[in-house]
Amino acid sequence: MNQPDRPPLPPLQKSVRVAWPVEKAFRRFTEEIGTWWPLHTHSLGQADAETVVMEGRVGGRIVERIRGGSEAHWGTVTAWDPPRRVAFTWHPGNPPDSGQVVDVSFTADGSGTRLHLTHGGWEKFGAMAAKARRGYDIGWGYVLAHWADRRSSFLVRFIDATTWLLRPFQRRMAAKAKAKAELEKARAVTRRSWCCCSSRAPARRKQLRIWGARPTPSVR
Repeated sequence: MNQPDRPPLPPLQKSVRVAWPVEKAFRRFTEEIGTWWPLHTHSLGQADAETVVMEGRVGGRIVERIRGGSEAHWGTVTAWDPPRRVAFTWHPGNPPDSGQVVDVSFTADGSGTRLHLTHGGWEKFGAMAAKARRGYDIGWGYVLAHWADRRSSFLVRFIDATTWLLRPFQRRMAAKAKAKAELEKARAVTRRSWCCCSSRAPARRKQLRIWGARPTPSVR
C-alpha cells in the first residue's frame, strides 16, 4: 500500500539583532563572509579550508577555497539587493540540482539591524528532510552567532568543545576509510590482472596451435 504524501516541511527561520548599521551588517554577511564563517566546523575542507567567498552579483558563486588549489561550490546568488537582501541556492558538497533556497534580509531595528534568514526547499533531502532541518536549525544558530561576533555564547562554546573532543575520533575514522579505499583499489587491480591473464590464456593456446607447437613428450 502506498504511503500518503507527507506535507512539505515549513522553511526554517532565524532572526538575529546586532548593533551595527544595515550597510555594515549586509557587508559582513556577504563581502566579508571569509572573515567570520566557522570553516573549522562548517566546511568541506575542514582543516584544509582556507576561506569562503561570495561573489556579489546575481549568478555569483559561493565558493570554499581549499589548500592545494581545489574549490567547493556551496551555492549560487539568486537575488542581490544591497544592503537589504541577498538570496542564494545552497548545496555545499552536493550537485546544484539538490540545492535548497536561503533568503536573508536586513532591516533597521532601532539603532541596529535585524537579520532574518529563511531556509527552505527541504524536499530536496527526500526521506532525510526532517533530520536535515533539525541539523540546520542548530547549524545556522552557530553560524549566525559567529556572524554577530558572539563567539562566547553557550551554543558556540558547546559546539566548539564537542568538535574538539570528537576530532581525534573523526581523524581515526577518516584514516580507516582511506585505508579501506586503498585496499579495495588494490583488490580491484589484482582482479583485473587475474582476468587479463585468464583471458590471454586461450589466445596463447591458439598461438601454439597456429605455429605448430606441440607439448614436449615426457621421457619415460
